[in-house]
Amino acid sequence: MASNEKHTIKSHESLKNIEQFGAIAHERNEAIRETIEKAEKEQRNHNISEREVLARARELADKNQAKTEQPQSPAEKRRGPITKKQLNDSFKSQMKYAETEMTGAERLVSRFIHLKPIEKSADVIGSTIARPNSMLSGSIAAFLSITILYFVSKHYGYPLSGFETAGAFIAGWVVGLTYDQLVKLFKREQ
Repeated sequence: MASNEKHTIKSHESLKNIEQFGAIAHERNEAIRETIEKAEKEQRNHNISEREVLARARELADKNQAKTEQPQSPAEKRRGPITKKQLNDSFKSQMKYAETEMTGAERLVSRFIHLKPIEKSADVIGSTIARPNSMLSGSIAAFLSITILYFVSKHYGYPLSGFETAGAFIAGWVVGLTYDQLVKLFKREQ
């Protein structure tokens, strides 16, 4: 009898465990079902709000289009040239916007480059000495003359001193600068 009792007790315990597992499974199923229902409700609410947002955006676009189609009154039109203050304010706002896209090091270099004295000196150098045509002609002259000079000196056995490249660049730069000045002179006369 002892073995039958043990077997019966174990059967009752396993039934209780099965019932407990069933109850736990049922509770979890209910929780999952509720979660799914909530998610579906939120999705429907989200779709509704998307529709509302799209409708609102269309209304705003229509209003903006209506505003741009209306002619400006004479008082709203800008008269005269742009002032230095307007130009400076525009520059500052553009720099702030550009700096938001930069890293810390880039921002530091940008601020250094755009200091007034450095920017003015770069503008003067760019408009006088470092003209694009003079730099290009100097580079081309240096490349061609050094290439030819190298092959000639190699053929005859002469050593190069190193000044040849700088000298050829300077000669080409002078030719390019002269060309720029002649173009400016003839453009003024026409």
